[in-house]
Amino acid sequence: MKEEKVRKLVRKGYGKIAKAENCGCGCSSNVSENIGYSHEELRSVPEGADMNLGCGNPVALATLKEGETVVDLGSGGGLDCFLAAKKVGLEGNVIGVDMTTEMLDKARETCRRGGYKNVEFRLGEIENLPIANNTADVIISNCVINLSPAKQRVFNEAFRVLKPGGRLMISDMVLLNELPEAVKKSVQAYVGCISGAEMKAEYTQMIENAGFKEVKVIEESHLPLELMLSDATAKAIMKELNLTKKSATEIANSVVSVKISATKPQN
Repeated sequence: MKEEKVRKLVRKGYGKIAKAENCGCGCSSNVSENIGYSHEELRSVPEGADMNLGCGNPVALATLKEGETVVDLGSGGGLDCFLAAKKVGLEGNVIGVDMTTEMLDKARETCRRGGYKNVEFRLGEIENLPIANNTADVIISNCVINLSPAKQRVFNEAFRVLKPGGRLMISDMVLLNELPEAVKKSVQAYVGCISGAEMKAEYTQMIENAGFKEVKVIEESHLPLELMLSDATAKAIMKELNLTKKSATEIANSVVSVKISATKPQN
């Protein structure tokens, strides 16, 4: 699929999710507690912030400090932004970037209701961040970069926006095995964070190509199989492609959630 077509499909798909008309990657009930968020964390954010769309908890691994500036690539409903806001305090700043206006509207309203003074949400594509050079101490992202048709540009932009010595901490879906051609071409599978995923080695290589050092896969895990197969998007993919449960299981086992850290050199 061509880049602009992919963006339109993703924007449309996640616009529907924001209006609770559809599901995206990981969109099952209670998925957030299964992927690393504590009950206390989820209770600490305003209702509506957690949309069950992630594949990890990057904030928990980012070792955020008071006063830091954090940028969240593909901020969605704002869950990670609101959690990061508590870590960086009123002296810090959190900037969420999302290309879906419905998601931004939802996140901004939640931000207003929650009374957050150190969080803002900007409309923009993660391949072309609306943020100045050397702004962020930390960049986080949660199950979003796999949706980009130009992942190398995403990492190049992340490198540009980070301050020297800044840190990258992302959760995302990557592949251990190549997917069948039919799955690669499936719109449902793209919006569901499957067909847009890269092979793990190629994914980490792109981070290094952008100039990052100390690129580490610090955690790797399969999402619970029963969770994936009961997911509304997974069911839609199975129906669309006429997959058996066995075939769907093989595909699910080819996809893993990874937490990756990297740093921008000081000079």
